[in-house]
Amino acid sequence: MRLSSILTIGGTFLGAGALCVVAAGFAVSAIEDGSRRAVRDALDARGMHWADADTDGLQVFLAGTAPTEADRFAALSVAGSVVDAARVLDQTVVEEAEPIAPPQFAIEILRNERGVSLIGLVPATLDRQKLLAEIGDATGNAPVADLLDTADYPAPATWRPALRHAVRSLGLLPRSKISVTAERVEITAMVDSAEEKRRVEIDLARRPPEDVAVALDISAPRPVITPFTMRFVIDERGARFDACSADTDEARERILHAAARAGLSGGADCVVGMGVPTPQWARAVEAAITALAKLGAGSVTFSDADIALLAVAGTDQRLFDDVVGALEVALPEVFALDATLPPLPDDSAPAAPEFIATLSPEGQVLLRGRVASEQMRETVTSFARARFTSDAVHMTARVAGDMPRDWSMRVLLGLEALSHLSNGAVTVTPEVIEVSGKTGRKSAGAEIAQLLADRLGGAERFAIDVVYHEQLDPVASLPSPEVCEARIEEVQRDAKIGFEPGSATIDRAGTAILDAIADILKTCGEIPMEIGGHTDSQGREEMNERLSLERARAVLEELRLRRVLTSTIEARGYGESRPIADNATEEGRETNRRIEFLVIRPEPAAGEQTGLESLEDTGEEGGNDTASQDPPADEQD
Repeated sequence: MRLSSILTIGGTFLGAGALCVVAAGFAVSAIEDGSRRAVRDALDARGMHWADADTDGLQVFLAGTAPTEADRFAALSVAGSVVDAARVLDQTVVEEAEPIAPPQFAIEILRNERGVSLIGLVPATLDRQKLLAEIGDATGNAPVADLLDTADYPAPATWRPALRHAVRSLGLLPRSKISVTAERVEITAMVDSAEEKRRVEIDLARRPPEDVAVALDISAPRPVITPFTMRFVIDERGARFDACSADTDEARERILHAAARAGLSGGADCVVGMGVPTPQWARAVEAAITALAKLGAGSVTFSDADIALLAVAGTDQRLFDDVVGALEVALPEVFALDATLPPLPDDSAPAAPEFIATLSPEGQVLLRGRVASEQMRETVTSFARARFTSDAVHMTARVAGDMPRDWSMRVLLGLEALSHLSNGAVTVTPEVIEVSGKTGRKSAGAEIAQLLADRLGGAERFAIDVVYHEQLDPVASLPSPEVCEARIEEVQRDAKIGFEPGSATIDRAGTAILDAIADILKTCGEIPMEIGGHTDSQGREEMNERLSLERARAVLEELRLRRVLTSTIEARGYGESRPIADNATEEGRETNRRIEFLVIRPEPAAGEQTGLESLEDTGEEGGNDTASQDPPADEQD
C-alpha cells in the first residue's frame, strides 16, 4: 500500500514535470518566433532589408552586410527598440568601402607688378622649393606668396607637364592669372599691344603639353589710331579694304556687313581702336561704302572726318552727281566730303614723270626715275639708307628741274611706305602713289593706308596692293621645336663640341660649332630644350656626372654670350649613365663623350612623382674642386 502510494505520487510529479517542460518549450518557441518576427518587421519597416534576425532562446542575433557603419548602428538601434538591447547580439559586417578618390589638385597663379601669389591644393610630394625656384627664374625673381595647401594623394600623370607649362607661360605674362589642373591650363592675361598679344598666343600655342587642354584669353588695350582711317576699294580685283578702323565691336560688324553688301567676299581685318572723331563713324562709313557700290568702281578714303571719294574715269556724270548728292545728305554734319570724277586720259599729253623704288627679297633697294635736284638726290639716298640697310641702296635716278612743287615730299613718302614691306615696289607720279608687295605683318597694308591718308590728305590718289605671307612673318614662320632639334643634330653630325681633356673648357673647334648652333636657336624663338652632357665610363661615376654637368653649363653660358635667349634651356649632366656606343673600345668611348640638344617634351609622370621638371644636378656642385685620387675622366678629349 505504501509502495503504491509512493509510485502514484512519483508518477504524478513526473507527469507534471514533463508537462512543464513541454509547456516551457512551447513558451520559448513562441517567444523566439515573436521576437524574430518583431525585429524583422521593424527592420523591414525602416527599409533595412539587408539585415536579418535570428533567435536562440532569449538572444536575438542580428546578421547581414551593412552598406555603411551608420546603417549598421541604425539596425542595432531598431532591434534594441523592439527587444531588450542586452538580448541583441551583433553579427553584422560592413561593406568594404571603395577607395577614397583623390582630391582635385589645382593651383591659381596670380601675377602682377607686386609679385606672384600661389593659391590651391597640391600633392604632398610636390617639391615646393623647386617650384618657387622655377617661378623665380621665369619671372626675374619676383616675390612669391605661397598660400598652397597639400594633400597626401598620388597626382595624375599629366599634373607635372600642366604645371610646367603654366610656369613657362607665367614668364611671358607680367599681368596674368593661370588656373592649373591635371586636365586643363586656363591662361587669362593682359598684354600691352595687339602685336604682343599675337606673339604670345603663337608662342604658347607652339608648345602645348600633351593630354592637357590649354585655354587662352589674352587681351590687349585698344590701340590709339591716328588718324582714324578707313579705305575701301572696288576695282578689277573686286571689293576690298586697304584699311579699316572701328570704335566698337558693333561698329565693326556694321562696317563689315556694308562691305559684304558692296561685294566684299571672305573675311577682313577691321581694327577696333580709340581716336574716332565722332560716335557716328559707323554710320558715315556705311553710307560711303554703299555710295561707292552704286558707282560700281573707285575708292573711298576716311582720314578722321575727311572723306575722299574717287570715282573711275568714264563714270557717268549724272550717276556720279546723284550718288554724291545722296551721300552728302546721308553723312553726319562733322564729316567733309571731297568727291572727284577724273577726266578721261589724254593720249596726246606728255608722259608724266615718275620715281620708282624697288625692294628685293634680299634687301636690295633700287632707286630710279626723277628727282628735283642734286641735293634732293642726296637726301633721298640718305633717307633710304636710314630706312633700309645702308650698303643695299643703289641710286640711279636722274635730276630733272621741272618737277612738281611737292615732288620731293611724295618721293620720301613713297620710300617710307615701302619700308613697311618685306619686298615690293612703290611708284610715284604727280597724280598717284602706288604701293605693291609682300609683307610678314598683317597690319602693314592698314599702316600704309593710314600713312598716305594722313600725309597726302583724303583727296589725293593712292593705290595699295599689299599681300600678307605667313612665311615672311617673323613670329608665325618660326620653325617647330622638332625642326630646330634636327638642324642642331645636323650641325653636330660631322663635328661635335669638344673640350680640353678632363675639363669643361670648350676647344677652338667647339666654338665654331657653337656659332652655328647659336644662329639656329636665334631663328627658333624660345623653345623648351635640354643641353645634356655625357661622358664615357672611365673614371669614377660621381666625377663623370659632375664633369658632364659642368660641360653642359659651359655650353649654356657660351650660348648666352652669343645673345641666345636661354630662359627655356636647361643644362643637365648624365655622366656615363646613357652610353650610345660600347665603352670597351676607344671609338665607342669617343662617341659617348658628347653634348646633346634635345627638345623637352611632356612625358606622363609615373606613380606619385609630381612637381616641376627642373634642373637636376646629377653631380655635386664644385667646379673648382678637381683633385681626385682617380685619374681624370675623358682624359683623351
